[in-house]
Amino acid sequence: MYNALLIKYAEIGLKGKNRYLFEDALVANAQSALDKVDGDFTVTKESGRVYALPKGECDMDEAIEALKHVFGIAGICPMLQVEDNGYEDLSENVCKFIDETYDKKDFTFKVFARRARKNYPLNSMELNQELGADILEKFPTLKVDVHEPEVELYVEIREQINIYSKIIPGLGGMPVGTAGKAMLLLSGGIDSPVAGWMTAKRGVQVDAVYFHAPPYTSERAKQKVVDLAKQVSKYSGPMKLYVVNFTDIQMYIYEKCPHDELTIIMRRYMMKIAEHFAKQEEADALITGESIGQVASQTMKSLASTNEVCTMPVFRPVIAFDKQEIVDVALKIGTYETSIQPFEDCCTIFVAKHPVTKPNINKIKNSEKNLEEKIDEMFETAVETAELIEIK
Repeated sequence: MYNALLIKYAEIGLKGKNRYLFEDALVANAQSALDKVDGDFTVTKESGRVYALPKGECDMDEAIEALKHVFGIAGICPMLQVEDNGYEDLSENVCKFIDETYDKKDFTFKVFARRARKNYPLNSMELNQELGADILEKFPTLKVDVHEPEVELYVEIREQINIYSKIIPGLGGMPVGTAGKAMLLLSGGIDSPVAGWMTAKRGVQVDAVYFHAPPYTSERAKQKVVDLAKQVSKYSGPMKLYVVNFTDIQMYIYEKCPHDELTIIMRRYMMKIAEHFAKQEEADALITGESIGQVASQTMKSLASTNEVCTMPVFRPVIAFDKQEIVDVALKIGTYETSIQPFEDCCTIFVAKHPVTKPNINKIKNSEKNLEEKIDEMFETAVETAELIEIK
């Protein structure tokens, strides 16, 4: 019955004179998502409406599922789009729509007609009344309920006429690519993929860096992170993943610095390296999955210590989430099962038995002086030998 999809947006509608930029980005992202499904779709925009129009035979269910992964879409409406051939034809199409969409004719309904084209002979109120009466005459087992209808039937009078009754929720947010770029510190845990997803939801393009520590972390641990990047990229779009060999730097810190400061100092060098790649990719910020108080390196003072080495903003979308809230999002976006696979990353391998929770920044800097002999050379080696994986 459906021959088109209406793509609804919400927050984009609040934009002013540059709204068209956000609409164009949404059209492009929706088109990219639909290019991967069975069939040929064309995504167009028209007077505050975005349509996905199939050419020939297409899998509409697969198309809807693809659009559910596109940020900026508030709702997806499978609809019947028809030409305006007068009221009698419209009434016939509306009744046909109900007949073919609903097997059981025992529900309550309300007609929501909207006349965007003011030269149509009936106004919105008259359309509601006339179409409602025609439906009741055609299907006498139906009932009108203007307060809490079980089915809301939408009829939009535009250049063409849109008829639909289902609004499938989308992700909301803003189209990816409308709010700059950021570099995600992606580990194999639950939190960082969620942080990347949440930032992408605000329109930010996301690339990622992963710190690998062979032989202490296995190739399975690396593959786990690649899989997580692929899952996040289903929503965020193509992603560059930098895999940094961090073993030598970690061992050097382990040998030269107090063990209760290991996590903080290692984290500081991770932030420096991540910022290097962020600047290389012309990103504007870093993203981490840190949550206040979750572990020793995520106390207020610990976070301040890691921030101190950065020259660009650090976004922490899950900073005030408890673990279950983060898990709930991970389950929603499909990263949880991958994240809990038992392959540890470099952070968990080198955790101190009694890590400092209130680091003194001056003491940390003094400890880092023990690294001056080799750390710059190791830093350069780490960034020069990093593996770049293109996530499509």
